[in-house]
Order: sequence, then C-alpha cells, then structure tokens
Amino acid sequence: MTAVVVDGPGRFRLAETAPRAPGQGEALVRVHACGLCGSDRELFRGTRPAEYVRYPVTPGHEWSGVVETAGESVEPALVGRKVVGEGFRNCQTCARCRDGDPTLCTAGYDETGFTRQGAMADTLTLPARLLHPLPDEADLTAAALLEPAACSAAAVLAAAATAGDRVAVVGDGALGLTALQLLAAGSPAELLLIGGGPERAGLAKELGADSFLGKDALGSGGHPDASLAGRFDVVVETAGAPTSAHTAATLVRRGGRLVLTGIPEAGATGLDPTDLVVRRLDVRTVFGAPPRAWSYAVRAFATGLLRTAPLITHRRSLEQFAEAVELVGSGDPAVCKVLLTP
Repeated sequence: MTAVVVDGPGRFRLAETAPRAPGQGEALVRVHACGLCGSDRELFRGTRPAEYVRYPVTPGHEWSGVVETAGESVEPALVGRKVVGEGFRNCQTCARCRDGDPTLCTAGYDETGFTRQGAMADTLTLPARLLHPLPDEADLTAAALLEPAACSAAAVLAAAATAGDRVAVVGDGALGLTALQLLAAGSPAELLLIGGGPERAGLAKELGADSFLGKDALGSGGHPDASLAGRFDVVVETAGAPTSAHTAATLVRRGGRLVLTGIPEAGATGLDPTDLVVRRLDVRTVFGAPPRAWSYAVRAFATGLLRTAPLITHRRSLEQFAEAVELVGSGDPAVCKVLLTP
C-alpha cells in the first residue's frame, strides 16, 4: 500500500509497504477518504504536545472506508460493509473506561493517526470493536467527516439542550457546523451561529441556524452587545480561538450551560472564576468522542439529520499531503474541510 509517513516535524514521505494483516479481533479497511484538521497540522509542524504524538507516524483519524478482511473472532458479515471508526485505543478495563469515558483512559493516550498508523494510506488495520457500520447506500466521501461530527455529538450530549431552549454555537468550522445541525434537530426556540466572517452565513442558515453573526460584529475582545449577553440557555464553543471561550461564556444566561470543545493555543483569554460562580454557570468540556457520541452521529447521518457533504471544500491526493496541510492552516474562509483520497 501507499502511505503518508511523517518522520518528524516538517518531514514526510510516501512509503510503499505491505498492508498489515488483521490479527485477532481486528479488521483491515480499504480507505475511501481521510479528512484533515488542525491537530494533523500540529503533528506535521511539530507543535502537538509530545505526549500526543509518536513519530514516525501515518496521520489520519477522520476517515471512511470498506472492510476488506476480518481477523479471527470478528463477525464475517462485517466484510464488505461501509464503515467509519473510533480513534481512541482505550484499555476497556480502567475505571474511566468502565464509566463510559474511554477518551479519559488512565492507561495513557493512544489514538489512530497520532500514536498508531492512521488512515492517510490505502488501508488501515484496527480493532473491529471500534468500527461503526454505515447503511449500504451511505455516501462514503461525506462519511469521512463523521469523526468531527462525533466530537460535536459529544458536545451536544453534554449540552443537554431541550426543546424551546435558546442556543448559540461559537465557531463555523466542521465542529460548529455539525453541532449546529444536531442542535437544530432538538427544536430550539432560537439558534445562533457566531462565525469568522460572512462567507458561511448562507451555509449556516441552510444547515439550521436562525441567525448568523460574524466575529467582526462583536465588540472589542469578543464581547457581544447587550442584546446577546446573557441571552442563551446553552452555548457550545467549537472555535478554539483566543477569545472564543470568553465570548461563549458572555452569551450564557445566569444558571445556563457552557460546553467547551475548542483547544486554543497558550495565551488565550481565560474565564473569570468569579463570574462563573456568581452567575452559577454549568461549564462542561469535551475531548474526543465516547462510543455513545459516535453512535449518535452515525444515526443522525444515516437518517439524513446530519449533512456533512456541504462542508467539503477541497480534495487532494496522498502525494499532495503538504499542500493539504497548508490549506487547513491558511485561514482562507473558502476552506472548510479538506479530504485526502488514496
């Protein structure tokens, strides 16, 4: 097979290797498409924290494909199925795993595409227990976005919004636009998306937003005006920008819920603990997606409640990996989700 191999910061090559045959409980998947996100860019640039990467590595944690072979003890009917798959290689036995939070596994961080071979290759071999089968008619290209959608689903589950709530989403990337759709399905009284610029206003409204506000419309330091401050029952932050968590907290009403999913770089504006206590804000955080969030995202995708194809703006080959990484970090509003195809 052909695979992208990142040997270290800024250094990658294409390698021709034999696919790894599936062992006990494993499956070999023929990769259809693989998405890139900011964490892949960090891996390539060498800015990802050392405990969250192991060089050399084949990146790729957002992917879709078809099961080609199954190892011993794997259900034979899985062969030929369209699938997506979880990335976290949890131990299944520690207290956190048994509580249903495998992304907090105390055995240590281990994830496809960062510490294990990822999907920027012709094939991927992984534990079959991590696979989520898709309907036969599923669009495999669109399905490659189900990993970020699962993270959004985890945020939406944490938000626990109910029908009639006033809801806001901060961030108009893949996380924000998939969270928006899942929240829209819950019949909010109001659904606002705060994005970067006006370029995605039309798409946001097509995917369920009642209104769209660009960051330039916010005041100095990301402060919303008086008509928005403290207005929303639930706010989901997905941008990971320096001021986005602060902006999101300002939008939440007294006693409301704030869910943080974006991971900003050092030096971001912090939350005021006095404000959190006095307004009794319920602050929740998301890192990765547990199995129930994956199941939620896959079901929503299969039933048409979640549309990911409109988020795909660029496609590149494995040979164009470096170009694809630059697109992800370009800041160009015309770039949303970039896919690599073997």
